[in-house]
Formats: sequence, C-alpha cells, structure tokens
Amino acid sequence: MPDRPDIVHEFDWPDRVVVGTVGRPGERTFYLQARTGARSIGVVLEKEQSAMLAERIDQLLDALSADPASGVSVPARAPVELIDDDPLDQPVEEQFRVGTMRLSWDPRTAQVVLEAYPLPLPQDEDEDDDGPEPDDDGPDEMLLLRIPVGTARAFAQRTRQVVHAGRPPCPLCGQPVDPDGHVCALPDGV
Repeated sequence: MPDRPDIVHEFDWPDRVVVGTVGRPGERTFYLQARTGARSIGVVLEKEQSAMLAERIDQLLDALSADPASGVSVPARAPVELIDDDPLDQPVEEQFRVGTMRLSWDPRTAQVVLEAYPLPLPQDEDEDDDGPEPDDDGPDEMLLLRIPVGTARAFAQRTRQVVHAGRPPCPLCGQPVDPDGHVCALPDGV
C-alpha cells in the first residue's frame, strides 16, 4: 500500500463522477472527472485502465449483491436517475496521469472506494549526481473517491460505453479501423 501522500484530492459522495474522452477515435485521451459543488478534478487514464476499472467495479458490486451478509442492496443495473450521458465538464484539465489504482469497499459508509495514484515521473538521466536525491517516500498526491453503490453501477456502465465508443474492429482481422482507412493484416493463407 502506498504511503499517505502530501496532497489528497478527496471526494466523498461527489455530485458527479464520470469517465469521458477528448479527441477523435484512435487519438482519444480518457479522463476520470469528479466534482462536488465548484470543486473538481480530472485525471488521465489509459483506455485499458478505464475498461478494467468498470469491470472491477461491477465485480465488486456483484459480489456484494450475492452476499446476503453484506446487508447492502445493490442495483443489478444502473438506476435511470443516476445515468450521466453529458460531456465532460469544461475546461478539461489534467491533474495527473494515473499509474496505479486501488478499489475497495467501505462497509461503514456503504461506499465503493477508489484510490488513484500518479504515474511515477521518469528520472532524468542527465541530472547531476550532486543534486538532491528524489523523494522515495511515496506518491505526492492521490485521488480518493467514495461513491454509493448506485452511482458506482452507473459509473461502470458509462465507462464501458465510452470505452466501446472508439474505433470499430475490422470484421476480417479484428484490428481497429481508423477513420482515415485501414490496411487489413490478414494471416498468411487467408
């Protein structure tokens, strides 16, 4: 578990939490945005991280739903009133690029907890050896989201839709088809 960072961007019961993109298919940047009142944050995720996050949230919620001892009523589908199809809040700004995430359940508050930590910055090989040592005490900031089960289910549903809204796969080779064209890389003998 990473050390407690200096800066914690904490959103407990946020007004809005979504994954959205900027850019055209094939060149999209994925953002996780959270907002409470006028305070908001945006962090960058990879497409694969977004897809995995949605999958893991659904797995967590399904496990809670199947466990009668959890005492939690988990919706099987995203509640209609919690579905958010609006675009990302403007301006879209990057606080940090996500490196690692941790998903957990807080039974005291009945909330899904997401912790996102920045991708470590690469060390510059040209730095003088006489300079200060990098701080290895852990990450300097993190995003901490606590969201109720209905919002988590709606978040996972939207995230899957955003991930799948990219370039369609080629029916022959399965590779993504770019808007500018596609050269199919069929295996030999086909």
